Amino acid sequence: MAIILGLESSCDETAAALVTGEREILAHTLAGQEEAHRPFGGVVPEIAARAHVDVMTPLVAQVFEKSGLSLSDIDAVAATAGPGLIGGVMVGLMTGKALALAGGKPLVAVNHLEGHALSPRLADPSLEFPYLLLLVSGGHCQLLLVEGVGAYRRLATTIDDAAGEAFDKTAKLLRLGFPGGPAVEKAAESGDPEAVSLPRPLVGTAEPHFSFAGLKSAVLRARDSGRYAPEDIAASFQAAVIDCLVDRTAKALGSIGTVHALVVAGGVASNRAIRRALEALAADSGLPFIAPPPWLCTDNAAMIAWAGAERLRAGLTDPLDIPARARWPLDVDAAKARGAGVKA
Repeated sequence: MAIILGLESSCDETAAALVTGEREILAHTLAGQEEAHRPFGGVVPEIAARAHVDVMTPLVAQVFEKSGLSLSDIDAVAATAGPGLIGGVMVGLMTGKALALAGGKPLVAVNHLEGHALSPRLADPSLEFPYLLLLVSGGHCQLLLVEGVGAYRRLATTIDDAAGEAFDKTAKLLRLGFPGGPAVEKAAESGDPEAVSLPRPLVGTAEPHFSFAGLKSAVLRARDSGRYAPEDIAASFQAAVIDCLVDRTAKALGSIGTVHALVVAGGVASNRAIRRALEALAADSGLPFIAPPPWLCTDNAAMIAWAGAERLRAGLTDPLDIPARARWPLDVDAAKARGAGVKA
């Protein structure tokens, strides 16, 4: 039974975990940075990178202490190598390289998006390839046909902002607090989702992709009008995002062959209203709906360790000179989407 040490540091959360190839999470530690970034209403890359440096080594020590294991007991080191804020990515990857070299262990450089893409298989042993994945997070919004480990076909991406970014900007515009996603969801619970007429970009169109920049601008106009309570704007915004996600996901389901499940992952997948809407879509499509528990949707090291276990099982390891990457698409052959630039 393989034991993998996973390290995550791609944005504003530092984490370490020990996970087995049989889906047992032996230990997991995480240090957030919310208080450091709260005054700025968003993540400041330099502050994030310095925080990763301060806590990464103690977190690794903690997972070994919690599990009663040592470096000699593990089979590989998996570390996020991108995409993400490059300073933070470098901290985790360099730590992983040092541990792999010191322990004589294989290094698995994990694409952070692959960590999210495979995390539902850590949570649900019954999930088989292929499945349709809605990967929705602060930096990405994609629909992917997951055909196997390392085999991803991108069906759609955002042509401007990701859904998670729109949540964060909406929270900032409405002064709801940080982090933005949970703040908007909480405010929406006491708001009227039909109070504000907001656009649903690209809904009903032939184009497969997502767009949230116009929706974000509409929230600004609604706020500046002075006609609506922040809770009503938040609820109306969340309803618009849900309509966009469901419409685009339904379009993708109609364009592919047989899949075993509709799956959602990424930080925004922890939103309960979004989960309910996608679960209803899956039921209407005759598919199981699978989503990791909320803590496994947000950035964590257990998903990185699990992706490392899956890649190690497939014989996929990496040299110690592999670089950190700020951009790293899962489907390198995907056609460039209109307006998406290198982010796609």
